[in-house]
Amino acid sequence: MRTVLSLICALMLITTSNAQKTLNLDKAITIALHKNTILQKSINNLDVTESSVRAAVGNFLPILSAGAGWSWNRSEEAGGTINVGGSVIPVPPSTTESRNFSGNVTARLTLFDGLSNFAALSQSKNNVESARLDLQRLKQDIVFQTITLYYTVINAKQLLGVREDDLKWNQRNLETVTESNKLGAVTLADVYSQQVKTGNSELALIKAQNSFETAKSNLLNYLALDVLEDYKFSSDLTAEEQNTLNEKMQIDYRNISDLVNKALSVRTDFQSAQLKLESAYNGITIARSGHLPTLSNSFSYNIRANEFDKFFDSRTYVVGLSLNIPIFSGFRVSNNVQFAEVTAENKQIELSDLERSIKLEIQKTYLNLKAADKSLQVNTKNVIAAEETRKIEQERYSLGSGTLLNVLIANSDYTTARTNLITAQFEFIRLSKQLEYYLGVLNFNKYENE
Repeated sequence: MRTVLSLICALMLITTSNAQKTLNLDKAITIALHKNTILQKSINNLDVTESSVRAAVGNFLPILSAGAGWSWNRSEEAGGTINVGGSVIPVPPSTTESRNFSGNVTARLTLFDGLSNFAALSQSKNNVESARLDLQRLKQDIVFQTITLYYTVINAKQLLGVREDDLKWNQRNLETVTESNKLGAVTLADVYSQQVKTGNSELALIKAQNSFETAKSNLLNYLALDVLEDYKFSSDLTAEEQNTLNEKMQIDYRNISDLVNKALSVRTDFQSAQLKLESAYNGITIARSGHLPTLSNSFSYNIRANEFDKFFDSRTYVVGLSLNIPIFSGFRVSNNVQFAEVTAENKQIELSDLERSIKLEIQKTYLNLKAADKSLQVNTKNVIAAEETRKIEQERYSLGSGTLLNVLIANSDYTTARTNLITAQFEFIRLSKQLEYYLGVLNFNKYENE
């Protein structure tokens, strides 16, 4: 028994010997928002999505191009003779040389493309806004996940404290029972029973320590911190958490429909899904534009000369209109339209699924929160009752009118009641944050600039 306890103390001493770093909930959320790799990638991808808007605006602007050219040509003739009317005439050697200078400016503007350019601009704007909304929801996801992991740590730490208190009580009671046995006041069976209970309490403490260390590692790993570093966590409830427990269910959550309507109006993932549906409809317009004619105009300005100082003396102006009427494209356009329509239908299904999911999440969380509220009230009373029962059984056993078994049962009930109360407290706090998360009102802005 002492060996196991000494080992636990040694491990705790080694853990606390290094410099500890304090980590509270606000700091943990700030770290998560700054180090989460998925969030960083989403921010980078947002920059790429925003560039698509500029490209869509560019479809309304003319395409400009300019060019220039220069060429040099030299021809050398060796000479010879030619026969003209029977007379042989010598031809002397000759050399000719020429230079050509040219330049051009061309502009082309699409006047009508089946409204594809308007749909593309609307689609790109929707995609950018959708990406921003998804980014906000991702931040809420990170905040909620951090809160859940952090409260798991604090819950495990408080449960560890309960097991430490339980072991101390059993050790003191073992000493008392052992001394009483020496005096002949209790039987040896009571000593053995208490020894077994103390051993079980030591084992429960080890398991609680392991649970605490595992919870810490899970949190630190999520925060991209070194799991081997030692961090200090306060087991005391903050003012905000205590206020949450005190308020309990004072907020009127009776009308689930109102909650759902509010959630649908502020949930960024739902708003993003609506924009994605609009983008899908824009895709149908873009695809159908392949069936419509396109009209474009062009303007060209050309200059040319054989000598550089006469570069602008010869000019050509060309203005034109071009109409392209599609007749048959091998069913390519029809296939694009069908694909765009199916995409829009799927986005509509996804939006409906998300709406039902939001309703279900809010309803389940609300019901669980109500149950947690009741559990909190019951377990608070149970702790008081179990503590009083343990005192009574201890006094009866000391007076010889009770049994050790009743004392051990009373202590076990007290330990269980404390465990249940701690679990109920953190479950209520977690569910309160979960309801905020599902309602879409979980705040993350205050952590971004810290």
